[in-house]
Amino acid sequence: MKRSIVLFTMFLMLALFTSQCAPAATPTPETIIKTVEVEKEVVVTQEVEKIVTEIVEVEVPAEPTDKTVIDFWTTDNEEDRVIVYEEIAARYMAENPDIEVRIVPIEEAGVSQRIATALAANRLPDIVRMGIERVATFAADEILDEDAASAVIDNMGEEDFRSGPLAMVTDPATGKYAAVPYDGWIQAIWYRSDVFEEAGLEAPTTWEAIQAACETLPGTGNLLYAVGLGTDPGQNYGQQVFEQVAMSNNAFPFDEAGNVTMNTPEMIEALQFYTDLQKCAIPGPQYWRGSREAYELDQSGMLFYSTYIMDDLVEGSGMESGDNVQIAVDDLALNTGFASEMASPNGSASYGQLVTLGIMQGADPEAQKVVEFFLTDQNYQDVLALAPFGKVPVLKSAVDGWMGLSPFFENYSDETLGQIANGFDTMQRWLFRPDYDATQRAVIGDIEGRLLIPQVISNIALEGIMTPETGAQWLQEQVEALVAERQQ
Repeated sequence: MKRSIVLFTMFLMLALFTSQCAPAATPTPETIIKTVEVEKEVVVTQEVEKIVTEIVEVEVPAEPTDKTVIDFWTTDNEEDRVIVYEEIAARYMAENPDIEVRIVPIEEAGVSQRIATALAANRLPDIVRMGIERVATFAADEILDEDAASAVIDNMGEEDFRSGPLAMVTDPATGKYAAVPYDGWIQAIWYRSDVFEEAGLEAPTTWEAIQAACETLPGTGNLLYAVGLGTDPGQNYGQQVFEQVAMSNNAFPFDEAGNVTMNTPEMIEALQFYTDLQKCAIPGPQYWRGSREAYELDQSGMLFYSTYIMDDLVEGSGMESGDNVQIAVDDLALNTGFASEMASPNGSASYGQLVTLGIMQGADPEAQKVVEFFLTDQNYQDVLALAPFGKVPVLKSAVDGWMGLSPFFENYSDETLGQIANGFDTMQRWLFRPDYDATQRAVIGDIEGRLLIPQVISNIALEGIMTPETGAQWLQEQVEALVAERQQ
């Protein structure tokens, strides 16, 4: 038995020696925990020797590799999505056996912290999938390889990318592309195209057309209301809808000099237009759920929503009870139009989200080819297929393939699908203005987080205790206080 113990001790010493003598050139610093089985003798109560198996965890270094490693962090982190990313990476590695592409799922909310930690350790990844709201900050911190991103876009054909996404990833300080547009979703007005046509109404793409629909739709057919409006002071839905209205009138929280501009004539006009719609809207405090159900039940003729609603307009959306809304309109999806752009006398805008692929400083040049591979042909279609309603392609050449990715798309006209695909061309957000600095972006987040816009809308449209003018002045004072708070 002593001989067995000695052998076991020698085994552990050999494992430790092997770990300490690992090749210094190994590019993978992570420690791998390997489970091994070790046989040793033990004495049981009847003094009979018995052979048992003991599980021992021994630390050994990762296998050294001569391959070039590309670390790809993705916020598409659900298991089924990670599998698809790994399959695409495997295709690339099959064509490039000297390259290893590692897919690393991360949380969207933790991107900035993960990048900060990696930067401190001098171990930035090569590629990061992230929302557009991160790009300006990372570009200002000079941790994005803008030359690499610009090269990818140039190699793939700048003309194939939608102009809106390209404008959003352009670094105004350098004129270069800070990241590569990838996919996203669009919010706009979904409207009853059949009723609009019967009533002789134009598509609700302008303030004038929306106002005309507001005056005409209630009482037309089965409709009780023209629109479901975000008026609940405790819900962010009103912020999302109003932001598009404001941007369409060239109303933003700050001007180019950094001054707070919440009480400008343009902002007052936007508040006036928005709250005036309450006269034809569903009564009482409303947010997306009530607006969505009223549209599906043939009670209202317009709905502000993102492209994620496309399957709901076919099958009926889920209710808080767990049941689905029973759609009251035959072929509702086919009879629904999509107005992504909203125009006022002072401008136009659409609203949505853009996701990008950032190539980090210090990334291996091979990372550019990996990004191109994920944006090419079937590889890109496989990514879009993970969530076709929320992954509208940024490449014009990918639109035809995207239209065939979901059977729900068959319920929509080619015109509607084309309008969704074109929604990127005018897409904006308050947060994405390239001339805003970190403080201004943080304050815009505070405006949204503290529900300042929904409160003002409720006070004007429902409570009647504010006017557009006094509401704008209150917002001006609140935002100025937020700026001062951030600057302390």
